[in-house]
Amino acid sequence: RGSDELFSCVSNGPYIMSSAANGNDSKKFKGDIRSPGVPSRVIHVRKLPSDINEAEVISLGLPFGKVTNLLMLKGKNQAFLEMNTEEAAQTMVSYYSSVTPVIRNHPIFMQYSNHKELKTDNSPNQVRAQAALQAVNAVQTGGMSLGGVEAGGVGGPSPVLRVVVENLFYPVTLDVLHQIFSKFGTVLKVITFTKNNQFQALLQFADGLTAQHAKLALDGQNIYNACCTLRISFSKLTSLNVKYNNDKSRDYTRPDLPSGDGQPSLEHHGMAFATPGIISASPYAGAHAFPPAFAIQQAAGLTMPGVHGALASLAIPSAAAAAAAGRLGFPTLPSGHCVMLVSNLNPERVTPQCLFILFGVYGDVIRVKIMFNKKENALIQMSDGTQAQLAMSHLNGQKLYGRALRITLSKHTNVQLPREGHEDQGLTKDYSNSPLHRFKKPGSKNYSNIFPPSSTLHLSNIPPSVVEDDLKMLFGSSAAVVKNFKFFQKDRKMALIQMGSVEEAIESLIEFHNHDLGENHHLRVSFSKSTI
Repeated sequence: RGSDELFSCVSNGPYIMSSAANGNDSKKFKGDIRSPGVPSRVIHVRKLPSDINEAEVISLGLPFGKVTNLLMLKGKNQAFLEMNTEEAAQTMVSYYSSVTPVIRNHPIFMQYSNHKELKTDNSPNQVRAQAALQAVNAVQTGGMSLGGVEAGGVGGPSPVLRVVVENLFYPVTLDVLHQIFSKFGTVLKVITFTKNNQFQALLQFADGLTAQHAKLALDGQNIYNACCTLRISFSKLTSLNVKYNNDKSRDYTRPDLPSGDGQPSLEHHGMAFATPGIISASPYAGAHAFPPAFAIQQAAGLTMPGVHGALASLAIPSAAAAAAAGRLGFPTLPSGHCVMLVSNLNPERVTPQCLFILFGVYGDVIRVKIMFNKKENALIQMSDGTQAQLAMSHLNGQKLYGRALRITLSKHTNVQLPREGHEDQGLTKDYSNSPLHRFKKPGSKNYSNIFPPSSTLHLSNIPPSVVEDDLKMLFGSSAAVVKNFKFFQKDRKMALIQMGSVEEAIESLIEFHNHDLGENHHLRVSFSKSTI
């Protein structure tokens, strides 16, 4: 009988696996029969790549607990994996039902086996499987090197991963990558850089097996909903040399390293260029490469509209927490909800243009409508739902012109323009073709520089003729207090300016973003992660 019959088998007795099923000598698989869908320590794994090895299959189960047995059916591209507890198996099945694992572009599917345990013989295949299990267990307890895990015998994988983020529509920072990857083990060092208009990173784990686990679980996954797809390969490097701890590079074993003004050293870029390339897919491949294309935070149930700073929690949680969150069914933001209702505005000061500039820090604003009969309220339409959530999570509760903003999702799916002939005193504006959109260009560096409102602003596109006093005078002209100022040491086109409060910084950004500084230079203003 074929292995598929394990799902419908109702008779007792051993299961005899034919040589056609495995392409090797026949062997017996014995296990007690259970009803379909009943949780079991044994998990049936399907749609495996034909060249998969035992260590890779075992790695699917390792984040959830100890793998105690393995049966490979290579001729059928299937395997049976036995976990040490039923709870570990439940967590694994629940998690992978939300986050489809992908190995070499193959989506992998799994479900409970009808058998409660694996009883395998000493055939050549099983000897290899047992050797792989023993090697993994030895590595987990520190007993041997990684070389024995690789079925090919060519040594263990590199502890350094090369990560390419495709379809980069929203910001991915060093901290986000660290949160995601550290769920699989200790991340020692991270270097981020942009190459060929792609955001990339080199990430070093404590050992190669941990790197392999992370690669198997995360390759092909989306960080945010339907975008920011991770493409992961092993680097030829075995160690990274980090000289600065800042938002571009970090050595977590050396907290004493200088910041270097946020500029990664040239050596980092050289190392990055030396790493092997991976096969690139079309920018949108990640969103449609396999069904269902769950974003990491969606699978974990962490997309909670209206929660301040919700995007700080997007990193994938532990497998158990992810599975539990999935079972609890936290709400996710529907992709069509791109209109926000903003209330408690100061009607004496707020205009559509000021809302366009402020909300434009977090996405491309399409239309703004201030309510004709209730000017404390406005509708703001972003280009998509994720941008709306990004703006909402960063701006809800922030003060603007003396009032705390209240932001919720609107029931409207778009903002209507006034009918022809109907004048609304300029309270509705269409910005769909505005040249000030920050996120029109895929791969723009603006995606990596989105931060919550802070009292320190990042200024860029400063012409050579403009000096510190000019900018201090400009930002102080609106009665705001300028507390500190600093040009970037290596690039005087950029500077940081610290205002007296977050509210003053918000109002200064609105007033001076795109300000004409002369010499065909318009000032670019955004919130800074750094302080002076």
